[in-house]
Amino acid sequence: MFRPCIDLHEGKVKQIVGGSWRDDGSEMITNYVSERPASWYAELYRRDGLKGGHVIMLGAGNEQAAKEALAAYPGGLQIGGGINPDNAKQWLDCGASHVIVTSYVFREGKIDWERLRNISAVVGRERLVLDLSCRKRENQYFIVTDRWQKFTNETLRPELLVKLSDFCAEFLVHAADVEGLQKGIDIELVELLAKISPLPTTYAGGARSIEDLEMVTRISKNRVDLTIGSALDIFGGKGVRYADAVEFNRKVKKGLIKF
Repeated sequence: MFRPCIDLHEGKVKQIVGGSWRDDGSEMITNYVSERPASWYAELYRRDGLKGGHVIMLGAGNEQAAKEALAAYPGGLQIGGGINPDNAKQWLDCGASHVIVTSYVFREGKIDWERLRNISAVVGRERLVLDLSCRKRENQYFIVTDRWQKFTNETLRPELLVKLSDFCAEFLVHAADVEGLQKGIDIELVELLAKISPLPTTYAGGARSIEDLEMVTRISKNRVDLTIGSALDIFGGKGVRYADAVEFNRKVKKGLIKF
């Protein structure tokens, strides 16, 4: 199934090559900057019944745009970017269905289980999504944090995902090495997630065609959803018509597509 997104940077909706977003002052590669506000996209997703999309705040200065998006589609969007126990409930009160957490639950390259228990208790397991975005190294997928710049010591493996599932409702996994490049999905990673994830999981990264959506859904037997960003026509892309992605979801829900 297709899940939408709203990526915010400096208060604007943008599509960015994920691996280019760094703290060292180097130039970030931007695929698209929208003239439309975040709320326009939220209203579009609401109109088309697309639930479970994520709003990601890439750095500071995005709070107002994020709040406007959540207000336009209350209960229909997840929110991520700088989420911690001090502000998580605020974002739920603003209309987010779930909060997405990554860097907060990692410390010194390892999962801080006390922090994870804390934020899960604050928001409730059923409203927490863990971002397990990763990069491949030495034939393994390592979870990365801090704008995908820092490798942790944790790899995507069955026992870890099972343990994490006690604290959250879903996983979100960006394939950081291919994010925003529109050169195709990481099929190996999708297959891995379909095999080992005990929870609903959304994969993002590299999607360039409606065939990618069909492939992810087929490979995972509809257990892994796909976020499409830069390739969508509503983000200036030429690979996927937004209307086609919406229609694909409609057919899946009606049982017109078999896996």
